[in-house]
Amino acid sequence: MSLAHVILGLLQQQERTGYDLKTECFDECIAHLWPADQAQIYRTLDKLEKQGCITCTIEIQHDRPNRKIYRITETGTAELTQWLQTHQPSPVLREPLLAQLYFAAQIPNEAMVHLLEQELEIRRKKLAECEAIDAPTLDDPSASREQKLHRLVLELVMQREQTYLNWLSNTIELLHSPL
Repeated sequence: MSLAHVILGLLQQQERTGYDLKTECFDECIAHLWPADQAQIYRTLDKLEKQGCITCTIEIQHDRPNRKIYRITETGTAELTQWLQTHQPSPVLREPLLAQLYFAAQIPNEAMVHLLEQELEIRRKKLAECEAIDAPTLDDPSASREQKLHRLVLELVMQREQTYLNWLSNTIELLHSPL
């Protein structure tokens, strides 16, 4: 998956400024799926505009800087549709903490427990952030198809975090006794 496709998907939902993409989408809506910083977003917007996938109009503002409003084009919609129908390869996962644990036989259990407890706290916060996302439940008859798809994705992210939390808790408990 690429940042460009995520941005095209967001612009298909509605036209937005780069600032809106960062604050309303990447920070609040999909941070649990695909983080992006402001520089990455603007570089990708420039690339998509050069490729003809999006257009940009400038909204003149007298009391603030002018706004660049981006919208998806037919070319962008075709690219997004093609991507949505193409199987994506499984991501390459790099888990530094698991690599540390794999090679940690020479350090005391207390040192590894400390690292695991730090990760436990980070994962708890991420799960809490996901749980705080206001999305209708799957059985809500008033939920749109798009909202239900968002909920399905959110459910998997929360299950993944809960599984990681369970594993961390079990591992910490095991490390408190001699291995």
